[in-house]
Amino acid sequence: MTKIFQNNITAVLLILVSQFVLAQKKDESIGTEVVNVVKPYTPTISDAFKVKETPALEDEDNTKKEVIKYSIFSFPVASTFTPSKGRAANVDKSESEKLFKNYLTLGLGNYTTLNAELFVTEKISDTEYVGGMLRHLSSQGGIKGVALDDKFYTTSLDLTYGNQQKNLNWNADLGYQNQVYNWYGLPENFSSTIIDGINPKHTFHNFYAGTKFSLNDSFFKEGSLKYNRFWDSYGSTENRFYAKPSFEFEIADKKIKTIFIADYISGTLGRNDAGGNLNTYGITNFGMEPSFVINKDNWSVNIGAALYYSLDSKHSESKMYVYPEVTASLKVVGDYMIFYSGLTGGLEHNSYRDFTNENPFVSPNLSVSSIVPTNKEYDVFVGLKGKLANSVNYTLKAAYTSEKNKSLFKHNEFDLFGTHDNFQFGNSFSVVYDDIKTLSLFGEIKADLSKKTTFGINGTFNNFSTTNENEAWNLSTLKIVSNLTISIAKKWKVSSEVFFVGDRKEFKQIAFEPAYIQGVQTLKSYFDANLYVGYKHSERLTGFLKLNNIGNQAYQKWINYPVQGFQVILGASYKFDF
Repeated sequence: MTKIFQNNITAVLLILVSQFVLAQKKDESIGTEVVNVVKPYTPTISDAFKVKETPALEDEDNTKKEVIKYSIFSFPVASTFTPSKGRAANVDKSESEKLFKNYLTLGLGNYTTLNAELFVTEKISDTEYVGGMLRHLSSQGGIKGVALDDKFYTTSLDLTYGNQQKNLNWNADLGYQNQVYNWYGLPENFSSTIIDGINPKHTFHNFYAGTKFSLNDSFFKEGSLKYNRFWDSYGSTENRFYAKPSFEFEIADKKIKTIFIADYISGTLGRNDAGGNLNTYGITNFGMEPSFVINKDNWSVNIGAALYYSLDSKHSESKMYVYPEVTASLKVVGDYMIFYSGLTGGLEHNSYRDFTNENPFVSPNLSVSSIVPTNKEYDVFVGLKGKLANSVNYTLKAAYTSEKNKSLFKHNEFDLFGTHDNFQFGNSFSVVYDDIKTLSLFGEIKADLSKKTTFGINGTFNNFSTTNENEAWNLSTLKIVSNLTISIAKKWKVSSEVFFVGDRKEFKQIAFEPAYIQGVQTLKSYFDANLYVGYKHSERLTGFLKLNNIGNQAYQKWINYPVQGFQVILGASYKFDF
């Protein structure tokens, strides 16, 4: 066996030497070699148990593998192709519209309507600017079937100064407004003698001054101050001062935002009481609203509270109020479905000026008990919002609210045997308060149908539960609003607004000899549609046509007060720089 092994070794060495010698010759080919395996390899379990890093081979004949080298024979190919330089593809982009600092708008229409606006602004340094706005809207009236003068007008002037620096932004505002309305909403069956003796005109004046400011890199974030003085042609005056600073602190890695509120209101209503004393009032509300936000995964929770202290200086009464301020949102399906909910409350001031802004036919001889704050005990709500598609947004909301001393407008009675002022012929409204609970449902869809078309519709349904009053006077249970805007080419723009207001309840009480009429009257629901058509003649000049109350409905927003019918206003806007 040893001799055979030695012979095998000798044969292997001879083969290796012969291959080495042949490899040194350039032009000679490598011959083939036949290898006879004396003994086939039969693996055993022990061989397969572990493969060594350098296994020992026990075959009787083993040869080293031949290293084969590959080479590619390449040759040049002539080509006349010359690639052009790469460049970005052309992108269609809309032409940027030139912006102007100032504009003037003027419109004229039937009912001798005049609508004018002038806005100017000027930069006086790198950080400072000034601006002003003058507005006027008037109509000489002419509503069919109205016995008294129904003209109105409102004119306002607003001035502003602004300063924008790196760490401080602030502006100061100053303004004045003058309004004229007429108590033209007389009940039926008045004689011409009574009508001729009524002067329905009344006038409102309002002056204000205020400032707003915000700081960067400071715990004091922002604040606002405002003083407002309001008076009318019947001797009523009202002063209001409002301050609202905001702070932000960081405690235990949480940012605590705190808002402080001071809201002071005082005034004198236009007539003396039965004892000859002036109807004066004065109420101050102090508030504090701390809150912080928690963000975790898809949750966002705002936790806070509202604390108010109300002081009635005329009656030496004070009271403390505490409200929850908690809201939360959860991304259920990204931005396509977001669940939100909350529990909030608050103390809201009521004022004579706020009443006249909502209902200009309110009487100036309100009692001082008509100027008290509304206590919104709680407002709990849940809802969903998100996207139905990339360009379609939706909102759904259900809410239940409890309010104490909620203000309501109620029709004033006419007493044939009483003393009468110009607003005491059943043509004005008083303010009453009641504790009301409201269940409301709200839904809205907004869609960008294309780059040039937008559409929106929303609806609100309310169910009111009163405590003392028979009805929630003049509050509607249903309101639907829809709008559509279309841009046609580069010159034309068309927008429309359609709204529907449901039935409202009103108190009707009129004393005529010998009959005495009183009870609940239903104000019918109404539908209104408005249309705007604009034509852009140039980058500076745009013409427009406004059509209001297209259905020509003489509906009543307030009892005995029909509105103007079909209205047409034609005008133009001009943009300019100094």
